[in-house]
Amino acid sequence: MARIKLDNITKEFGDGENSIVAVDDVSLEIHDGEFVVFVGPSGSGKSTLMRTVAGLEDQTDGDVVIGNTIVNELSPSDRNIAMVFQNYALYPNMTAEQNMSFGLKMSTDLTDDEIEQRVTEAAQMMGIEELLDNSPGDMSGGQQQRVALGRAIVRNPNVFLLDEPLSNLDAKLRTEMRTEINRLQNDLDVTTLYVTHDQTEAMTMGDRLVVLNQGQLQQVGTPLECFYRPANQFVAGFLGSPSMNFFTGHVEGGTFRTDGIDFDLTERIQSSLGDRNEVTLGIRPEDIELHEEPNSAHGFEAVVDVVEPMGSISYVYLRPEKQESEKTFVVETEGQRATTVGDHMYVEFPPESVHLFDIDSGETIHQRRLNEDAEEALRDRMEKNLSA
Repeated sequence: MARIKLDNITKEFGDGENSIVAVDDVSLEIHDGEFVVFVGPSGSGKSTLMRTVAGLEDQTDGDVVIGNTIVNELSPSDRNIAMVFQNYALYPNMTAEQNMSFGLKMSTDLTDDEIEQRVTEAAQMMGIEELLDNSPGDMSGGQQQRVALGRAIVRNPNVFLLDEPLSNLDAKLRTEMRTEINRLQNDLDVTTLYVTHDQTEAMTMGDRLVVLNQGQLQQVGTPLECFYRPANQFVAGFLGSPSMNFFTGHVEGGTFRTDGIDFDLTERIQSSLGDRNEVTLGIRPEDIELHEEPNSAHGFEAVVDVVEPMGSISYVYLRPEKQESEKTFVVETEGQRATTVGDHMYVEFPPESVHLFDIDSGETIHQRRLNEDAEEALRDRMEKNLSA
């Protein structure tokens, strides 16, 4: 096991005016035994950053530290890491057992008996003992991924690097493999970096998230920190499905006004504004309330535009009654609630659930309020990570 420290890592591709900055001055420390997820959209730099840790890419600037050693000049084989790729990367002409043992035979002085023992133990851990004599062509995608993970386990590495390992699997199998990888990491207690563009994987798997966009670090924190305390509008919009609703408007006399919506701001929210009179208001679909009659001064009338039944929940898309444009926002409701297109509803934004973002920088200027239990639990997690 080992900690990982990234000091001002920059990676550029190309030279001069045609160069592309894939990773832009990223600094980060990952604790020994921690499961950290690099998450962001395509092109955000997450895979490039992982490949830099692995030594498959040479950083343009900065240092990679694994344990207490700066590994900039070390080859991938000398960094004591194991990597699992999206495409499994199994040798098609070898059995599962041969795939799992090949790296050990080529790079270690272990005896055949020691290698066989490691392979057997890893196969038992992954539940693939009966597949050891099969070739990759005789296995399903999920079975191939288990072999690829088993091949990483037998290396007994200091660090696991998993680059979108579940992308080729169907939805049901992805869910099962998420659980398997979580269990595996808990059992092995190995420092693990996991790359994904899937925010559901990120939220359910990581001890901490590293949120990236266009090569720049946006936020580092626990999944709940990033979800409930987003550092900026990008993080707020990227995490959560459906994503947070955003409304850009101006403030007059303590009221936020935008197309078709007047929202009275509480004193707590107003105190966050400073001298701004234009802001972006954000609220998550699950926090918005729908009523058949006016319920409070924070409500407004809206018309149902689209209803998406999802089973236990439904996503209801609405547009304000007085809005001139066709732009809609989404509300999460109970699946059994009878809502049809064209219904007139009264929408309420609970003030304690509202976020505000700077209209120019996108930085968060006001965070939602959590209940006392959730606030305490979130604070405990933050303090735990700071002291780790």
